[in-house]
Amino acid sequence: MLSYAIPDELPETVAAVDLGSNSFHMIVARISDGNFQVVDKLREMVRLGGGLDKERNLTPEAQERALACLERFGQRVSTLPPGSVRAVGTNTLRQVRRSSDFIKRAEQALGHPIEVIAGREEARLVYLGVAHGFATDNERRLVVDIGGGSTELIIGDGFTPRNRESLNMGCVSASRRHFPDGVISEQTMKQAELRGALEIRPVKSEYRDAGWQLAVGSSGTIRAIRTVIQECGWAAPGEGITDKALKRLRNELIGAARVDAIDLPGLSPERRPVFAGGVAVLRAVFKALNIEQMQVSDLALREGLIYEMLGRVHHEDVRDNTVRALGQRYDVDTEHASRVEATARMLFAQVAGSWDLIGREYSSILAWAARLHEIGLTVAHSQHQKHGAYLITHSDMAGFTLQEQQVLGALIRGHRRKIPLELFNSLPDGSVQCALQLCVLLRLAVLLHRGRSATLRPDALIAVNGNQVELVFPEGWLEAQPLPSMELKQETKHLKKAGFKLKFR
Repeated sequence: MLSYAIPDELPETVAAVDLGSNSFHMIVARISDGNFQVVDKLREMVRLGGGLDKERNLTPEAQERALACLERFGQRVSTLPPGSVRAVGTNTLRQVRRSSDFIKRAEQALGHPIEVIAGREEARLVYLGVAHGFATDNERRLVVDIGGGSTELIIGDGFTPRNRESLNMGCVSASRRHFPDGVISEQTMKQAELRGALEIRPVKSEYRDAGWQLAVGSSGTIRAIRTVIQECGWAAPGEGITDKALKRLRNELIGAARVDAIDLPGLSPERRPVFAGGVAVLRAVFKALNIEQMQVSDLALREGLIYEMLGRVHHEDVRDNTVRALGQRYDVDTEHASRVEATARMLFAQVAGSWDLIGREYSSILAWAARLHEIGLTVAHSQHQKHGAYLITHSDMAGFTLQEQQVLGALIRGHRRKIPLELFNSLPDGSVQCALQLCVLLRLAVLLHRGRSATLRPDALIAVNGNQVELVFPEGWLEAQPLPSMELKQETKHLKKAGFKLKFR
């Protein structure tokens, strides 16, 4: 499996899982008439970010907490079919060294695939969830989501995010850095707020000047702050979080002097250890962006995941727009890329069953690779497959997970010359062989269009048996096309080194 696969039609019940740095969340929802109703929610304080050591390894204790939680989540969704559960990891799993071993165990515990998403992709999904909680209008919103290890800032209107940023600060990381011994003082709080200000500084002017009319906060930290403010009577019902109330809360925490002495109405014991760090982060955001009042949304990343699932089923896949935008940005020859894509799809349709490449995600990733296989030409023709793979792997690609970008980058890296087996072998478990098979199809499609003719139609038949590949061309086609014939002979040598045997006639 290359990635999480959306089925052609969603089942009646779906679920979304958020493996955050502080808490793991899962919502189970019933799909009806293009919308959904949440029927169950599960949440556990796992503190995954607190188990990250200085070498970016997860401690055994943190791993066991996480796996035990996912086993419990897995019991709840054990009857749901493949494609009905989408699970994503965020900041901590983005940082973990050699995360593939842990993710493999986590997938076994949950019983469904787990993807890791980049910070800006997390921001996009958060906005998608929050935006559906508001009336559809043109009001420009600032959305702030404080997680355990990162804070997402998004500005958008309607359902469209315009600015997305993920900052390296959260309630867990701020608490570990600035309140490690549990002491809360004016000095430690100022240091925490200053650190937050430094993180925001590179984007402060952009976000201040973006013309938003409404500030909205989401996720556990901000909801917990709102609850305490409301319980203390520091803001009117429905007023959300005001700058005045947030300052008062800050001073109450300093007055408590120690984390274990915090005694505020509405604050749960499990939230207490990371509460001061969360307040410091939100204070930094308020001051940097001149926020006077913030509404609070009960929707966030999990709901965004389900809306994304609904959109893909209805062929509203943001990844198509991302690929199109990248092609335009790097001046890809779209007509040639379309011809390569058509041939790649034609070959794919003939071998999908034999190679067990059944599922929309396989044909989609092959098509995207075909559209972008020459993206590296914007850097240089020499070794452009390497330049293209670098651009894909390191670009901000809305809608794509980090694993999907790895696979897409490997296909583009391997579309010509030597197939980099070491790169393919580094892909997530379960995706190596199918990625190599897709690479073979892409290479053949690119090769057959090497002459860049707008009229040439390489209507070849292809048959596969394991790693044996046979191409059959119309009678006289190869004789009339000496260049492809010569290159196919060379291609047999490249594929042989990758473990494939190519015959053609």
